[in-house]
Amino acid sequence: MKFVSLCMLVALAIGANCSYPSVCPKIVKRNQWGAKAPQEVDYVIIPVEYVVIHHTVTDTCSSEVSCSNILSNIQNFHMNDLKFHDIGYNFAIGGDGAVYEGAGWHKIGAHTRGYNTKSMGIAFIGNYVDKAPSAKQLQALKNFLACGVELGELSNRYNLIGARQVGSTQSPGLKLYQEIQKLPHFKKNP
Repeated sequence: MKFVSLCMLVALAIGANCSYPSVCPKIVKRNQWGAKAPQEVDYVIIPVEYVVIHHTVTDTCSSEVSCSNILSNIQNFHMNDLKFHDIGYNFAIGGDGAVYEGAGWHKIGAHTRGYNTKSMGIAFIGNYVDKAPSAKQLQALKNFLACGVELGELSNRYNLIGARQVGSTQSPGLKLYQEIQKLPHFKKNP
């Protein structure tokens, strides 16, 4: 973990790339999906104690191109209409099984009022009220959470919650919410 953290610091300082541990799923960087630059960046203290799961209530996507288009639309809506500094989610999981970088690691997102400064928000691209996410998406989440712990971004005792548990929303949708309750770090009463 120290090597990865040092690698990330060096990468930030000189603009080099830093490789992720092997447990990490495919992570599509912001520049790969066409993200606009954030207007402002605030940093969260790591390791983060909460992971809040959402769904985007959009169409699903099955390729990097279709997922990128949906994320660009979400970012435009968040920044132009809601006046967020960036896309609200830290990361998103596409139907292609890839994880897409939103606001990113150790940055404060705009996804869950009261939890933004102490959590990471992960959105599943799609609407999961009546249908469950794919096995590929759920595996990407599991691998991504293990990756976050390995990198020191997430506490090894992090709490996994659905947005509906801490706000007046149906997110992450009933079917996705039922799935995350089966995961080991799910916190019934946050």
